[in-house]
Amino acid sequence: MAIIKPFQGIRPPKNLVEKVQSRPYDVLNSEEAKAEAAGNEMSLYHIIKPEIDFEPIAEETDPRVYAKAAENFAKFQKNGWLVRDNKEQYYIYAQTMNGKTQYGLVVCAYVEDYLKGNIKKHELTRADKEEDRMKHVRVNNANIEPVFFAYPDDAVLDELVAKYTASAPEYDYVAPGDGFRHQLWIIDRDQDIATVTERFATIPSLYIADGHHRSAAAALVGAEKAKQNPAHKGDEEYNYFMAVCFPASQLTIIDYNRVVKDLNGMTSQEFLKALEKNFIVEKQGRDIFKPAALHTFSLYLDGEWYKLTAKAGTFDDSDPIGVLDVTISSNLILDQLLGIKDLRRDKRIDFVGGIRGLGELKKRVDSGEMKMALALYPVSMKQLMDIADTGNIMPPKTTWFEPKLRSGLVIHSLD
Repeated sequence: MAIIKPFQGIRPPKNLVEKVQSRPYDVLNSEEAKAEAAGNEMSLYHIIKPEIDFEPIAEETDPRVYAKAAENFAKFQKNGWLVRDNKEQYYIYAQTMNGKTQYGLVVCAYVEDYLKGNIKKHELTRADKEEDRMKHVRVNNANIEPVFFAYPDDAVLDELVAKYTASAPEYDYVAPGDGFRHQLWIIDRDQDIATVTERFATIPSLYIADGHHRSAAAALVGAEKAKQNPAHKGDEEYNYFMAVCFPASQLTIIDYNRVVKDLNGMTSQEFLKALEKNFIVEKQGRDIFKPAALHTFSLYLDGEWYKLTAKAGTFDDSDPIGVLDVTISSNLILDQLLGIKDLRRDKRIDFVGGIRGLGELKKRVDSGEMKMALALYPVSMKQLMDIADTGNIMPPKTTWFEPKLRSGLVIHSLD
């Protein structure tokens, strides 16, 4: 069962939300955040990327940066740019991209559910990134940014969400950075709050879609606070962390593609010939070619696009990890042919979210920065959930969810 609770959100007044809201901390660098926050003292970047308040920009892990985050969080509340709601409630957060809307419930998830595996993950985390986010949670005593969960569809919750979203939202704006629409409603009726809590209690598991490091950091800080409190009872606010939970059927995973600096000493012709061992290689010409089915790949090399189709016997349909296109391409192309064995650390490879389009792959190869590009067919939500259910971990850089959650719409205090 998934244990959740309502909470007193800390959020901007309606007339300030567009000033406060921001992209997540991990989708842009410090220079980009400084540019986006220029002239706007209310931007959440002053809390989630406070290194921008130093001249020159400070190192993200400098102790002064964490202290600045806490100072700015207190300042935002003192100035009324962030205000705590007067009761515990749930929220509905809708995102509209390319005419499609997905509706998430903003809740507090249970730390023990994460620690015991009821909140399921599909990616490994890095200790240094976990510690960075843990410091941020500790110093602010709050989850400033939500994590992104999926849950199996539930008709009762769908009906409740539809009832609220038929009325005018509390927030409704189009973000300047992504051009996507973001809306927020408040579930404040006691019976409806109880219904949300009760329905989640019938759901066996929640699934981390995006935000593995934030999830780990939030849960670990909660567990840390429990150990440090001699009067710990288990119902304290720090036992919970903020998440936006979407029905799995509403989510779309888009492609997450690769660009590589060299061909490991091979000429282009030698590389294409070597590919023929495990793939059917078909030249597609100079027009951008996008893979349209599982086990097909798009290769861009020397101004030409190629369709690669994995040959029968090169993958195992009964293996939830081995059947993934990211596994097939990692094993048979990146590792065997190009000698790239560690996708997390090898400097010869980089990754491009499909939201940028395949034109971005072409651009990086044509510029001479990269030698070749490989586009993959995206993973499905069913594949992700099957892998999480079996306790397996996906290879690095497998999933890209879009749109990203905007930060600053709701914050959860651990008090």
